[in-house]
Amino acid sequence: MSRKAKAKTKDRAGLEIEIGYKFDDKALLERALTHISAISGGPQNRVDSYQRLEFLGDHVLGLVVSDMLFRTFPKANEGELSRRLADLVRREACADVARAMNLGPSLKLGNSESNAGGRDRSTILADVCEALIGAVFIDGGYKPAAAMIERFWKERMLKPARPLRDPKTILQEWAQSRGLPTPAYKELERTGPQHDPEFRVAVTLPDRPPAEGMGSSKRAAEQAAAAAMLTHEGVPAE
Repeated sequence: MSRKAKAKTKDRAGLEIEIGYKFDDKALLERALTHISAISGGPQNRVDSYQRLEFLGDHVLGLVVSDMLFRTFPKANEGELSRRLADLVRREACADVARAMNLGPSLKLGNSESNAGGRDRSTILADVCEALIGAVFIDGGYKPAAAMIERFWKERMLKPARPLRDPKTILQEWAQSRGLPTPAYKELERTGPQHDPEFRVAVTLPDRPPAEGMGSSKRAAEQAAAAAMLTHEGVPAE
């Protein structure tokens, strides 16, 4: 085995220790860590990247976290459980977990993506985190996937990182309490590559200056715009 291959094997073994799961099928782990930019042949071979595993992992994560919330908060109603779930499985939360797993150094990226800082890009880290969950689910089944998710999400579940009411909800309730219409959101600009776009969105209310926000998704940009308007109006975003 070459020195490079030995280093790669050691790196993957370290990652397995970090996540608390050892793969029987190492090819699954490798695919979960492979960005489309590292695939020869371009986008037409995207099935060899983490994208299919990400799709599966997203749904496994939602199921496991829903079960955790259901058992942990027996008196919470459906609305509260839904808000907590949305907070725990959002892209930013998955990216934070990916950083806790130290996934960045293990990613397989094309040279251009790597040189552009892809190893610390939240969109990529969030996707790989979900892909890794999907890979564990295929390799070992529900029980080890749930154990890994609980390992990294339990503390986040008990101590939410942000308010359960998001800025858009707060702004809408504030507007309604003053007899104003529902805030209107408009996409102003979309930049960046297709796999990692950035959105700029404006929100407007009558007789008030518009506010803008940016984010890696349209929803995130809308939340940022709503938070900016709340700040301008002196309304606490919590």
